[in-house]
Amino acid sequence: MRHPTPDFFVCDIFDAAPKDDMASMEHPLFSLATRPDRRILSYEHNGTCIEVTPSVKGLATIHDKDILIYCISQLMAALNAGQAVSRTLHLRAHDLLIAVNRETSGDAYRRLREAFERLAGTRITTNFETGGQEVTSGFGLIESWQIVRKSRGGRMVSVAVTLSEWLFRAVLSKSVLTLSRDYFRLRKPLERRIYELARKHCGRQPSWRVSIDTLCKKSGSASPRRVFRKMIRDMIAADHLPDYRLSEEPGDIIRVTSRIDSGQQAGAPPHLEAATLDAARALAPGADVYALVARWEAMWRNTGSPRLRSPDKAFLGWLAKQEG
Repeated sequence: MRHPTPDFFVCDIFDAAPKDDMASMEHPLFSLATRPDRRILSYEHNGTCIEVTPSVKGLATIHDKDILIYCISQLMAALNAGQAVSRTLHLRAHDLLIAVNRETSGDAYRRLREAFERLAGTRITTNFETGGQEVTSGFGLIESWQIVRKSRGGRMVSVAVTLSEWLFRAVLSKSVLTLSRDYFRLRKPLERRIYELARKHCGRQPSWRVSIDTLCKKSGSASPRRVFRKMIRDMIAADHLPDYRLSEEPGDIIRVTSRIDSGQQAGAPPHLEAATLDAARALAPGADVYALVARWEAMWRNTGSPRLRSPDKAFLGWLAKQEG
């Protein structure tokens, strides 16, 4: 059954898995600077050319990208649930801040507004091939945004944001990957960028090898090579990237290794204990517990087969929602 697309989509899915679009994970579209960055960024790799132009507010940063990740996550959760979606989203600022592990102080709302301004002002020009022809296109990261409602104290409460056609098409085509929720705990911009590259290129493979030069280029870092190498070595020593471990090999090679166990790498569904199935029978008396497990596994695959710290708790929590 086809559902008409509404004028806007309301972001109200509280447990949506974090999702990121693969194009911005592959290429450096966001500044890693912590101060206003007004450089014009140029990047070329394997025939792909990208130019990122800032507004007077500066380039959109890797932390500003949290807004896009939140929007993509909400849209993908709705699509997987069979709901109609729209390029314009209505979201509650408080929900967004909580979802991306931010504080909800007055300063946090101010920074959120500045992030919207940078996202709307940053312009991207890139070439891509379609139908055998190379097309050069320019677009913003978001098309527009507006504060729909303010609190008495002047803080934004409800925000409407319209995504670019480019980003919305990526969502509709499901060209996205699931991120670890711990991604939002990474505070250093380079850590976030390296995690994105690891997730995109290593994925659920055992490992991915890349030269320091290529990694520096793909990260978008403006640091000299020796400084970048030092930052990567510090990251190796800290060893707190979610899902991945970094190591150094001879020849200035960085090896990215997945921490995920082999069972999930192979695409096998999470194992459930017999006691969990008994608990499921108590929660849903008379139901076919194996059919319920199959439905849950299908949902797990549709949301990107995320790593689960406690599959048994996740399954029973899902079942409780279904029965409620």
